[in-house]
Amino acid sequence: MLHPRLAPRRSAVRATTWWGKAWVRAVDEAAYADAELVASRAIARAGQVGQIGTEPGRFVASVEDRRGLWTVEGTVPVLDPADVDALVETVAAESGRIAALLAGELPHGLVEHAEEAGVELLPYGGELGSSCTCEHWTDPCVHALAVLHQLAWLVDADPFLLLQLRGLPRDDLLARLHARTVAPGGDPHAEDADDPDLEAAVEAALYAARLLEHQPEVS
Repeated sequence: MLHPRLAPRRSAVRATTWWGKAWVRAVDEAAYADAELVASRAIARAGQVGQIGTEPGRFVASVEDRRGLWTVEGTVPVLDPADVDALVETVAAESGRIAALLAGELPHGLVEHAEEAGVELLPYGGELGSSCTCEHWTDPCVHALAVLHQLAWLVDADPFLLLQLRGLPRDDLLARLHARTVAPGGDPHAEDADDPDLEAAVEAALYAARLLEHQPEVS
């Protein structure tokens, strides 16, 4: 997924949601020193980060400063297959959770129940790996930190991005939830085959997803 370049911001780089703030805390933990954080926030706020590309476990972006143009590549650990299954089960446990995700919300209960199942959605500082063509000795460098700050803005607006980075893209999640509402082989006793609330929520989510796909991008 390629995210449009974010415009400069006058205000300080701060997340507004609880999960966005958790991402920012991880970025703060990953930084070598406060000086790097201050410099990286200025770069992010000035709009010097190019389009950010994201996929499960990975992100990439270019960053420009007075010394040149640099390429940042970063990593976030993806969930293993068993954890992905547990996360899908957690989302499906309450029909309102998928609707909340599509509305741009990450329910506390979803994250808490996922943690109880052994699935950590929100990263900590040590999980945010990065490399940069600037080859500065600090890791992450100010350019990588700037990209991570802008990722906080993106995660803030769309929690599905957090799931994608962890290895469960939106379309995969919707497809797996949809499959749960259909009995394999027509078995009427299959798990969740007769759950009208979940089925209605997933159908609404799939319809909303199709509408979003046909909306023009706003730069």
